[in-house]
Amino acid sequence: MREKITRDEVRHVARLARLELTEQEEKLMTEQINNILSYMEKLNELDTANIPPTTHAIQLENVFRADQVEPSLDREEVFSNAPQSDGSSFVVPKVF
Repeated sequence: MREKITRDEVRHVARLARLELTEQEEKLMTEQINNILSYMEKLNELDTANIPPTTHAIQLENVFRADQVEPSLDREEVFSNAPQSDGSSFVVPKVF
């Protein structure tokens, strides 16, 4: 099997991800990534021209209710419970 990714590339990616790999882990990662890439190459050989794209293995439907405008709370009633308001919104301490 031809190498698709080298040990130096694995070492470089590990450094970018701030991972410390031992020599043994580098070797293992190189082998595993090469196996994955070989499998992906095998999948690329399949003819998928007439296959519709999918995002899920099963079809999903939205189960949310339809939006409907309904009467809301009276503004004065809402602000009557607030410790502090300016008449159009709640007044709260600044947070930095």
